[in-house]
Amino acid sequence: LILFIYMLFLTLLLLFLALFPGAFNCCMKISDEIPKRILQRVERFEIQKADGLCHLEAVILYIEGRKFCVSPRIRKVKKWMKKTKHKIPRKNPHVRKQKKNKIIKKEEKKQ
Repeated sequence: LILFIYMLFLTLLLLFLALFPGAFNCCMKISDEIPKRILQRVERFEIQKADGLCHLEAVILYIEGRKFCVSPRIRKVKKWMKKTKHKIPRKNPHVRKQKKNKIIKKEEKKQ
C-alpha cells in the first residue's frame, strides 16, 4: 500500500511538471533595489509576467549562472533595459550568433 501511494505521488508530480514546466522557475520575491555594478555584469535577462503560474511581475537577471529577481518598476532597471536591449540577449543567447553566421554566409556566396 505504501509503495502504491509513493508511485501515485511520483506519477502526479511528474504529470504536474510536464503540464506546468515553469512552475518552479518563477520569482517568488523581488528586490526593489539593485546596485549598478550588478547591472553591468548581466549576461542575459527575462521578463516574468504576472499571469499563469507566476504571480509577480519581475525582471530576471542572469549573472554567472545565478538568477536575480528585481522589480520592473525600478527606474534604474527600466533605463538599463532600454539602453541595453539590443546588446544583451533576452532569452536565448545563441540566436544572434546564428543570425550573424547566416548573414556572413550570404555575403560569402555573393562574392
